[in-house]
Amino acid sequence: MKKVILMMVMCATALSMQAQKFALVDMDYIFKNIPAYERANEQLNQVSKKWQAEVDALQIEAQTLYKNYQNEVVFLSQEQKKTRQDAIMEKEKEAADLKKKYFGPQGELFKKRTALMSPIQEEVYNAVKDIADLRGYQLVLDRASDAGIIFGSPKVDISNEVLSKLGYSN
Repeated sequence: MKKVILMMVMCATALSMQAQKFALVDMDYIFKNIPAYERANEQLNQVSKKWQAEVDALQIEAQTLYKNYQNEVVFLSQEQKKTRQDAIMEKEKEAADLKKKYFGPQGELFKKRTALMSPIQEEVYNAVKDIADLRGYQLVLDRASDAGIIFGSPKVDISNEVLSKLGYSN
């Protein structure tokens, strides 16, 4: 009895799978072919390097203060030692705070990335959705992600169609 029910469920699943239409899209390929996305990426890289240089400069200052402290510690009074240690700790905290401000989960880089990339990503999403609705796809998978796609036929890849819909020819 259990085998019969299992076979019926498997047959129903197979029939429903055949009725569905699937498509693949390569989001990496699409984004690489959108100049605005590439410009935004470059802008993010430049600002990230600039901010990282600021953080690095503060960290180097803290390291220099520490090295100087180590070299002079035998000549310093207890009060001078305490003052130097506090200065080192303050510089390290300043560097950590700046790093968090720029690169933290809700930091400036995150906000800038969201502001620059979200409109482009939404435009691509809407183009994919429009094509899926037009062609009757129930599921569109991103072949660029690690979603476990072992093989995807180029016949169901709609990446070029998405680019065309967005106004980018290839």
